This record gives sequence, structure tokens and C-alpha cells, in this order.
Amino acid sequence: MMTHRQALEVVARCRGQRVVIVTMGSVGIWPDLSDTPLDFSYLPSSMGQGVPLALGLALARPERGVIVVTGDGSLLMNLGCLATVAAYPAPIAIVVIDNQLYEVTGGQAIVNAGRIDYGLLARSLGIEQAYNFDRLDDWAAAAATILSQAQPTLTSLRVAGTLGQKTPSARRPMAEQIARLQEALAEGQR
Repeated sequence: MMTHRQALEVVARCRGQRVVIVTMGSVGIWPDLSDTPLDFSYLPSSMGQGVPLALGLALARPERGVIVVTGDGSLLMNLGCLATVAAYPAPIAIVVIDNQLYEVTGGQAIVNAGRIDYGLLARSLGIEQAYNFDRLDDWAAAAATILSQAQPTLTSLRVAGTLGQKTPSARRPMAEQIARLQEALAEGQR
């Protein structure tokens, strides 16, 4: 099984010029792997909002494309967002970190942990390109193709969970991240 960091290292290598939104536990890892104006660490007060944010950006800037890294717990708190994503042909790649825990809120087990097939769930809601990986080498071999699609994709990555994690903090204030992202997106239109 891959680690959370290994899963994100593949995303960092294969992202191209896409916007990358990371949420929850990934916020503590991603800045070590990438720190560009197209990176956005999103820790809202309510879980499950990363995918809707990413969809809005992908619809507004389809020539850029968006990758959103969300946790399994966050996705479960807003499953309706997958049906909405499926309704729009936007270049959004959803990467689900499936550690079977609410890792940053105390390490509680996800209800039905180990029984949820996120790829099947996504396909049943209309996202045709949906995948599950539990081996790093398989994920690494497929990532560049999956992350660069012009239509919605969902990839579930089974990673080892870690108990005792604290909720990470974004390394840059939200206002600074927003300004950097706006500037980078504006430059891309010139």
C-alpha cells in the first residue's frame, strides 16, 4: 500500500499546468512537493467543499484544468457533488485519498471503511472515467493520462492511514493564496 506522501508525489510529477487544490491532510504535505501560484490549500470550516470549488474553477477556466485532492471522509460528506460534476464536461480530476479514517479530526474510522468502492460510486453517478488504485506503481503508470483528461475523472488512492494526526495549517494565508491564484490565472489569459 502506498503512503499519502507517495500518492501526492505522483500528482506533483504529473500535474502539468493544472490548478491543484488540496484539502484536509494533504494540506500538510503538498507545500513540500509544490509551491506555485497554481496551488491552493483549502481548509474550509466544513468538510466536502473542495470538489465544488474545483468544479467552479474548471468551468471558469476549462483551458487550464483542475486537480482536486480530497479525503474519503470529505467526499462522503458531500456525495452530491459527484452527480453535479458528472453533469458538466469540465476538465476536473478528483483524487480521493482513501485512508479509511477521518484522519485530521481524531482518527475515527469511516463508516463502512473498506467496503466503499469510490470508482464504482463515481461511475454510478455519471463520472465515466473512474479508477481505484492501491499500488503505487500502478498509480504512477496511469496518473499522467488520468490527470490530463478533458472530462471529469475520479481516482481513489488507497493509502495507509495514520492515527494521531493534527489538522494541518495552510502555509500561506488564504488571502495570499487567492491573490496568487488570480494573478496566475489572469497571466494565462494574456
